[in-house]
Amino acid sequence: MAQRGSRRAAAETQRRRHTSNRPGKRATERTGWRLWLRSGVIWGGAAALLGALFLGLAVLFAARSLPTYSALKATQPGQTIVVRARDGTEIVELGPSYGKWLDSSQIPQVMKDAMISVEDRRYFSHPGVDAIGLARAVYVWLSGEKRLQATSTITQQLARNLFLNSNRSFDRKLREAILAMALETKFSKQQILELYLNKVYFGGGAYGVDSASRKFFSHDATELSTAEAAIIAGLVKAPSRFSPTADVDAAVGRANVVLGLMREQGRISASEAAVDPSAVKLKKDESQNSVRYFTDWALPQLDILLPETFEPIEVWTTLDTGMQQAAATAIKSNVPSGAQGALVSIDRDGAILAMVGGTDYVATNYNRATEALRQPGSAWKLFVYLAALEAGYTPEDTVKDVPVTIDGWSPRNSGGSYAGEINVRTAFAYSKNTVAAQLGNEVGFGTVASMARRFGISTPISTYPAMVLGSSETRVIDMTRAFAAVSAGGNSVEPFGIVKVTTTGGEVLYRHEAKNSTRLVPDYVAAGMTDLLQTAVSTGTGRSAQIGRPVAGKTGTTSSNKDGWFLGFSSGITTGVWMGRDDAKAVGGLQGGTAPARAFAAYMKYAVRDRPVEQFNTELKLPEWQLEPDDEQMYGDPDDYYYIDEGGNLIEPQRPASGAPGQKQDPFPANGEQGGPGPALPPVRRPQPSDEGTQAASDDFLNSATGGSGPPPPPPRLRVPAPQPTASQRPPF
Repeated sequence: MAQRGSRRAAAETQRRRHTSNRPGKRATERTGWRLWLRSGVIWGGAAALLGALFLGLAVLFAARSLPTYSALKATQPGQTIVVRARDGTEIVELGPSYGKWLDSSQIPQVMKDAMISVEDRRYFSHPGVDAIGLARAVYVWLSGEKRLQATSTITQQLARNLFLNSNRSFDRKLREAILAMALETKFSKQQILELYLNKVYFGGGAYGVDSASRKFFSHDATELSTAEAAIIAGLVKAPSRFSPTADVDAAVGRANVVLGLMREQGRISASEAAVDPSAVKLKKDESQNSVRYFTDWALPQLDILLPETFEPIEVWTTLDTGMQQAAATAIKSNVPSGAQGALVSIDRDGAILAMVGGTDYVATNYNRATEALRQPGSAWKLFVYLAALEAGYTPEDTVKDVPVTIDGWSPRNSGGSYAGEINVRTAFAYSKNTVAAQLGNEVGFGTVASMARRFGISTPISTYPAMVLGSSETRVIDMTRAFAAVSAGGNSVEPFGIVKVTTTGGEVLYRHEAKNSTRLVPDYVAAGMTDLLQTAVSTGTGRSAQIGRPVAGKTGTTSSNKDGWFLGFSSGITTGVWMGRDDAKAVGGLQGGTAPARAFAAYMKYAVRDRPVEQFNTELKLPEWQLEPDDEQMYGDPDDYYYIDEGGNLIEPQRPASGAPGQKQDPFPANGEQGGPGPALPPVRRPQPSDEGTQAASDDFLNSATGGSGPPPPPPRLRVPAPQPTASQRPPF
């Protein structure tokens, strides 16, 4: 068995050696590899040919479907809105900005060279797709140095901007390549470069080199220097990162890279490459300052004012740029540390002159002037005293500053002291809480709430007693509007910010029309309120708001110094100021008469400097029912008075039969019984003796029948004063 196994193993080894030494084996293997290689080449070539055919057809059909050159020039990816101040100056441009279209011959050569150097160095040699650049990117990827980054040519970027989105997908890249080659097929290199330089996005809403040049350097693109061209060309890679208005150092660093590439590619000389981009004078960016609080409030109104339109428009507003800057400075200079501030200024016709919604728009664009709800504190007393004046009070009327309790609520004055009997003017000037509570209770808390509604307060209003001290939250713009109505003599004021809207060609799409004002309170009520407000500034809590001319206004401070207000008007301009923290925490030392009043004064000194001094109308022309007549008016002719006995019967005083001519006789009886004048009723003719005829029974008979002993005494006469309405019953007009 062992021998047989050994023989089999030897035979197998010999067979293998014989087979391996056959001369045709290697030749057969080589032939097989050649066949596989040949098949691969044939099939690969066929596939490549077929792919090239399909690619060519795709490019051909894409080129035939492309718009004309003039149509491509006219396409814009969004609406441009230019916002102008009341004097017509441009204050901000929102949305895409395109500037002026520049033909290829108008674009500086240095701008073309800078763009080609940094974005597509082989621009003039490829058919829309840079095969060399693509192969290099694949090689770098295969070597493991970087991830695969297939850079797009200028033509590919144009195709993407015109027809596609920025999704990072193979399908999008394939379509981008086809469209790029289609563009190269249909248009010349110069035309494509012209389209690209007029449409590429450079950041900050600027599309095209002319828009970018105007935005960053304040001049058109035909005047671009080498350094300016390098800065603009460097923006395409990352507009937000390299924007000179956002990061000057990053923009300068990127511009130096562009200059180095231009030097390497021979497009500029060494001396030109040595320019210093940091020396370029940049235009100050106005798009992120406090004016954006105003535009954020005004521009959404276009959805209501205009029909749907996508063409570029210009919005002419009421904003005064000088006043806006003065307002922003006044808030920043006076707001307590860690707090925020807001300001709204309204002209006599309702035009918004300035609006500040915070100390820094970049840090927070929350508009505290139009959106924040804060307690107004004692500034709310405007509506309490308006209701009281309408009910019949006057600034000279006496009120009592004493401790009171209303429905379990006991208000206290700020200083904790009480002045006793004072007049209404003094109570308002020194913001006496107890007096405001009594007045609100007398006229009705619902009446105060209705007055606030009448003057434009749109937020919920409490009718609990504490509402008289400003417990209901409201907005700065609404409170300012209410004070503006007082300044307007009791007529309504409707705030507005847009004067007109036009196309870039000058066609008017919208024009503001003044609305008919509504009389909110009689003029004598507005005059009395102005009297109180003026006193509050001249001698009361608002003394810090004095500006050297008549000012009327009111302070407001909430509990724990969480909110400070000052609202007032002078020379036709009404301004409201609020300060406090967004988290409603207390601000040490914050009172309406301190920082807010000082900010008001700082702003108003600038705002009214070119306006004539106006004296306030504080003359009270009271209605007849509220006038205090003299004695003759009160009593009239004593001969015409009547009296009422205890039974409610009208009795006319006895008239003497004779008297000296022109001498009025005593209307009372001879026995000296005292009576009093009654109401001025229409005279009633007393029957005369001649009309009564002869007495039916003698006096003796009557005395005997009635048990009397003499003439019956006349009935007692009661004085009935003329009815006068109480303060809560007096009519409003």
